[in-house]
Amino acid sequence: MKRIFLISLITLFNLPVLAQIKTPQPPAVKIPFAESLQAVVVSTKDAVAVQGVARLYERKSSKSKWKSVGDEFPVVIGRSGLAWSKDSAPESVLDFKKEGDGKSPAGMFPLPSAFGRPDKPGEVKLSYTKLENYSECVDDVSSNHYNKLVDRLKVGAFDWKSSEKMLEVGPEYDLGMFVAHNSYPVKPADGSCIFLHVWKDATTGTLGCTAMKRDDLKRILEWADPIKNPYLVQLTETDHQRYRKSWNLPKLK
Repeated sequence: MKRIFLISLITLFNLPVLAQIKTPQPPAVKIPFAESLQAVVVSTKDAVAVQGVARLYERKSSKSKWKSVGDEFPVVIGRSGLAWSKDSAPESVLDFKKEGDGKSPAGMFPLPSAFGRPDKPGEVKLSYTKLENYSECVDDVSSNHYNKLVDRLKVGAFDWKSSEKMLEVGPEYDLGMFVAHNSYPVKPADGSCIFLHVWKDATTGTLGCTAMKRDDLKRILEWADPIKNPYLVQLTETDHQRYRKSWNLPKLK
């Protein structure tokens, strides 16, 4: 009887460990910008500016011209400005965004999913994660879950020492969208946990995300359609003009 009790006790204490065993997920596949039919275009005066302007654009097909959708609106970016992401930097660039540099990534990035405190709003078509008590975005460069939004009780092996506890951030993460910077594949120390989210105010820079009024973010969330492969295009005005024709970017107003 004692033996049976000990076996049951051992099994009970090991259930959380067994529940953590997960099948590795296949690497994400990047849909190229050439196939995108929706773009959130953010432009700044220069690489050190914290404030910028966002505009929404659509096109009917990959061969159609981009057309503006609605009015432009203000945003803030990283407190240290912009730095090129290795994901989409021109060959001539030698200095790139790094983990913890306080800069937002410059380049072109898919917007694959959304998150927030409430249940998924009916108007949101993107894949959506409801934030829970154990929702974290991992920024530990040595973790296998680096640059991923996870539930620490469900994700599998808990191997990180640093992360953003999403619900502890406050109203800024009431709604958000994941920006797929450093995602194809994820590379250690190239930057993590980049979102579109609600701002503190119109002048305070972020840790590397792009932030805006809640109503403007809600507008993006309700507009973004996964079938149209929405992208974030984020550049200085000079770089946008420089690469507009070769990258087939929307023309700024």
